[in-house]
Order: sequence, then C-alpha cells, then structure tokens
Amino acid sequence: MDSAAPGRSPIVVTYPDDLPIVERRDELLAGIRDNQVLVVAGETGSGKSTQLPKMCVELGLHENGWIGHTQPRRIAARSIAERVAEELGDEVGGLVGYKVRFTDKVSKKTAIKAMTDGILLAEMQHDRNLSAYSTIIVDEAHERSLNIDFLLGYLRRLLPRRPELKVIITSATIDTGRFSAHFDDAPIIEVSGRTYPVDVRYRPPEDGETGEALTQAEAIVDAVNELELEGDGDILVFCSGEREIREASDALAEARLRNTEVVQLYGRLSAAEQHRVFDRSRRDSRRIVVATNVAETSLTVPGIRYVIDPGTARISRYSNRTKVQRLPIEEVSRASANQRSGRCGRVAPGIAIRLYSEENFDNRSEFTEPEITRTNLASVILQMASLGLGEVETFPFVDPPELRNIRDGVALLEELDAVDPDREGTRKWLTPIGRRLARLPIDPRFGRMVIAAAESGCLREVMIITAGMSVRDPRERPSEKREQAGQLHARFNEPGSDFITWLNLWDHLETERQARSGSSFRRMCKKEFLNHNRIREWWDIVRQLERTAKSMGWADAASPVEERTDPDIIHQCLLTGLLSHIGLKDATGAEYAGGRNARFVIGRSSALAKKPPNWVMAGELIETNRLWAHSAARIRPEWAERAGEHLVKRSYEEPEWDAEKGSAMTIERATLYGVPLVAGRRVHYRRVDPVVAREMFIHHALIEGDWQTHHTFFGQNEDVLDEVRRIGARQRRDVFVEYDVLF
Repeated sequence: MDSAAPGRSPIVVTYPDDLPIVERRDELLAGIRDNQVLVVAGETGSGKSTQLPKMCVELGLHENGWIGHTQPRRIAARSIAERVAEELGDEVGGLVGYKVRFTDKVSKKTAIKAMTDGILLAEMQHDRNLSAYSTIIVDEAHERSLNIDFLLGYLRRLLPRRPELKVIITSATIDTGRFSAHFDDAPIIEVSGRTYPVDVRYRPPEDGETGEALTQAEAIVDAVNELELEGDGDILVFCSGEREIREASDALAEARLRNTEVVQLYGRLSAAEQHRVFDRSRRDSRRIVVATNVAETSLTVPGIRYVIDPGTARISRYSNRTKVQRLPIEEVSRASANQRSGRCGRVAPGIAIRLYSEENFDNRSEFTEPEITRTNLASVILQMASLGLGEVETFPFVDPPELRNIRDGVALLEELDAVDPDREGTRKWLTPIGRRLARLPIDPRFGRMVIAAAESGCLREVMIITAGMSVRDPRERPSEKREQAGQLHARFNEPGSDFITWLNLWDHLETERQARSGSSFRRMCKKEFLNHNRIREWWDIVRQLERTAKSMGWADAASPVEERTDPDIIHQCLLTGLLSHIGLKDATGAEYAGGRNARFVIGRSSALAKKPPNWVMAGELIETNRLWAHSAARIRPEWAERAGEHLVKRSYEEPEWDAEKGSAMTIERATLYGVPLVAGRRVHYRRVDPVVAREMFIHHALIEGDWQTHHTFFGQNEDVLDEVRRIGARQRRDVFVEYDVLF
C-alpha cells in the first residue's frame, strides 16, 4: 500500500433496516467471502451502492487495501461517499473518501474509496495490478459505457494475476446473465425487495381541446397539474439536458404552483446545489425535482411519489453516414423507461406519466445498446492506446467489436496522424497529435480540426463549424415551400465554401438571439425555416467545445473575435480531418474522383453546385442513388499535400542530369488515397536518393565538366585537365583512365 493506504483500526458497521439489500446481508457476506467475483442485481434504491462497501468492511477486506467503488458520474461518487461516511459516523475524507476530476478527498485513514470509473482507468497506467486495492466494486454496470466495458475487460484479464482481489459487479435487473458469463459464470444474487405498484399513464404532448402539439415544457406543466389532484408527494421530472431542465423549471415557475419548490439536478451543478435534492428541511412543501438521467440509476432521490417522463435522453452515437460522433436526443429504451417509472414506487404506490403514447413505448428497443456498439471505434482504439490497454482484437470485451470495424478505426487514426504505423504494438504508437486527441471528448476527425485550428489562430471559427457539422442541418426545406425556404437560406451562402456558410448562419442567429426574446426568436426560426431544436443542439455543442478548449489551455483562442480569420487558413485546418474526403473533377466535369476509387458529385443544395471547382473537400459523403458530397469547399492540391504528408505516396521517373541546375533531376508524381495531387513536377533527385544523385554529380559535373558554374575550384580543375591533355598529346598516348577506375 502507498501513503494513502487505509489503516487497520476496527470499524463498527451498522445497516438501515428499511433497505431491501439488508434482508440478504448474510447471503451477500458469504457470496463476497467465498467467490472472487460476485454479481449483485437490484433496482435503484435497493441499497446496493451504499451497503455493499460496508459489507466489505465488515469482512475486513479493507485491511489489505482500499475498497474501490466506481461510479459512471462524479455526482454519484461524491453523494455515495457522503452517505456511507454519514452511516459510519465519520466525515468524508476519513474512513470514506472519494476522488473525481479536480477533487481528491482520500486520506491515509480511508478504507472505502469512491471514484469515477475514469479515475480508476487512469490509475491503471501506473499501477497495472491495482495493487492498492483489495476489492473493486463496479457500480451501475448495466449502463455499459465505454469506461465500464474497459473496466470489465481489464479486470477479467487481471484476476488470474491477483487471486486475492475481490470484484463485485452491481447492476439493475437488466441482462445480468451476460456479466456472469463474462466472469466464468460468477454467482448472481438479486436484492430487489419491497416495491409498491406504479400506475403508468400515457399522455402524448398535445392540447386536449385543439389537438395542437405542446412543447415539452408545456406538457410537463400539464402533467404536474394532473398529479396535484392525486395528493401530496414529491415529483421527479426527467429531462434530456441542462437547457431542457431550465425551460421546464421556468415553465413551472410561471405556472405559480402553490406551496411548491422546484429543484434542479444535473452533473455540472455545484456540490451545494446538488445537495438541495437531499435536503428535506422544508417538509411542508411539495418538491419537483427536474433532473437528467443521472436520477434514473446513479442517484436515488428521496421521497418521490410521482414521475414525469418525456421519454428522451442524450445518447452518444457514431454516425456511419457523417463519420462523426454525435450526442443527439433520442428515445430511451423500454428498460430505461421502466427504470424511470420505478423511481416512484419506493415509499408508497406511485404514478408515472409518460409524455408519449403506449404504442410508441411498445415499439421502442428493449435495451440501450452498449456504447461500444454505437461509438466510433477510432475513439475506442485511441483511448485504449492512451490507457495502455493493449490491442482491441485481443481485449476481452463483454461484446467484442467486429474486426472490420477495428481495421476501419485504425485506418482513420492513421489518416489523422494520431498513430505511427511503424510503431504499432509499442507504447510509442500514439503520436503527439494522438496524445492530444485522446484528451478531447469529441469525434477524432473534429478533434484533429480543433488541434490544427488552435495552432493556426482560428479556433473559434472551427469550433462553430464542427459543432454545426455534428447536428442535423437546422435549415429545413419542406416540400410545399422548398423554393421559399431556399431563397431565405441563400442569404447565408458563401461562394466556394459551404463551411463558411455555417459561420454566416451562426452570425445571423447570434444577432437575432441577442435582439429578441426567447419566444420571438422561436417564431423567427419557424418563419425562416430554421429548426429551433437543432439550433439549440448546435449551441450546446459549441459550449461543450468551449469548455474543452479551456481544459486544454486554449481559452483565449476559443473566445469570440471581432474579425474573421482568413478562410484559406480555416479550410486548411478543416482539411486535416477530411483528407480522405477530397476530390478532383474529372474530364467530363460531371463527377469527382475521390479517395479509394470513390466517385461523387456535389449535392444540389451546396453553394458550389452550379459552378463546381476543380478541387474540393467534403464534410460528409452520403450514398443514396449515388455518392453525394455535402458541406463542400474549394481547396488547393498543395494544401492536401502538406496536411497529408504522412499519407502521400510519391513515385519518380529515372533521373536525368541538368547542366543548367547542376543537379540530377527527376519527375515526381504524388497521390493521396489514389487522388493525383501532383501529376508531373521536376524535383531534385537528391531528395529521393542522395547517393545516386551524388554519383551523377561527380560523373557529369566534376569528371565530364557538364556544369554551368562560376566556382573557382571548377576552373582550376579544368586548367589541370587541359594540362594533362597537352601532356598526353606530346606523348601521343591517352593518359585518362576509364570512369569506373576514377570512381
């Protein structure tokens, strides 16, 4: 153990009588003691997160190392540490500590260490055997995030080397058999206990009288009004993000609900603000907790009698169409919806109002797919290389990715200059660019653009463009008003670049947003055929990138600027992430020859469609009846040659001597993914083969004298040769030896 190792003093452990898990205490203690791996299944609120660490302490496991307790979110790690510390009669930082990004509350006395799963992954880089731990509890495993899958795979590989290490995997009652099978049929103990019936009501968001669609905030207010007629009790409202939480909270405030307190809960709130959720000092009022899906499984909000569920969440997903990682708002699975409704059946019979139809619920997927199946494998490979987890092909994932997708991921990292193909399988595989990319929580293509922009002084512009490319195009063109919409949108078009068009649209939206109220801005968007929800998503991603830039030390470069950067510089930064998306117009002028033998045409909505340039790059390539380039811009081939220097393939003709240049010269051809960047350029052969170039110089210039120069030594050499020739002439014999003898 290191300096922060826990002490060995005895700890008195007691358990609350009202938690379902306590009824299975003896069985759990035996299961932990007798097995290296145990799977504990139970609904949120059963007490898994707070009581299992205490049971490990009761067994004395803390005497041999920390009891590590991982959580998917910082807010959960902190709140669980506070709750367990309180139950053990201690302060946080004593027997129970926690460590999350930027905060370390662990001391020499600590026995139970709560942390985010990312913290434990980072510790693996310098403690491969996790020797500081006697026990690892992987909480909320059913969420199947990338970090959780990394942990489960790493622990499976580690256990044979650490036979004394205990691993406990906790999950909601969702597909627990998969975790058991992953660890050689580890035993499963289910601790779900007393629950009360929940009345599930379906209320699609529409006005009961007019049939018009309601906004989500309006539908939430209607649902609260319905629940007020049912009696006392707190209400938990799920929202997909911070913006939706604010809108719902504002709508509830405007509703002037009597004797009601509205409390927000999401990950970026301060600790003091998050604690308001657990503060029940005002017991005479109804509380409405408006939360993200952090309240679905990671935290148990006390006293909930009613739930309102719009049925959506932000779900990270890789788009094969755009080749980027997105964070769209999507419908949650049936399992997640049931998790949400179950939050109101803990203390008494509950009511859950779903703001969608029962038919919609029945048509949803049963489970949320594991993140590894919906993420760009280039990101996965990049993180694994950064963490030193070995090769993807041999890593024991619960759900291994397909080999073809792995190869595609590696190819993309090579394109972005994030890895060195000559060092694959070594610790130096990641390049300096790759190490910086691994720190950016965005799609690798966009991350590469952002890194280039930070170095070139156009970070703000590139963040806006990449965020716009991450969402569905907010410019709508309804079939019945396509021409009218097209005329309005044409105001933003930039000749030669659809990327700069994004900046023009952004400037327009920012000007209007600052000049209008929220409702007026929404009406303006509708009038101009701009999708307000997608614009909000665009804004959200820009703010996320601003926070990322600050964490990378680029805060000044990311701040708004008065004058826009030269478009050529912006395009060269974007090109670093789009090297396989370039094209050269063919002889007919109808199509472009793209990388890897692709042939595409520019989309009809592009500003370049009417007058296509010779060279373009495309933000995305979409295949329907043919391959279409969307978000295109004019480029120069020399930009691609510079940006893709690590990928460019060069060929050369036989060298020839050039007396005027005094050098061996050759014809160079260069291609990028098969696209000819250089068709025939004369270059010095010394760049290709300096040994042969030197031989040709000696032969042609120094021996044969085929050289136009003013160097003094060359004239002196010629004088010596003339003298030798005169001597040979007087002696009537050839005094010069053959070239092969001279050289």
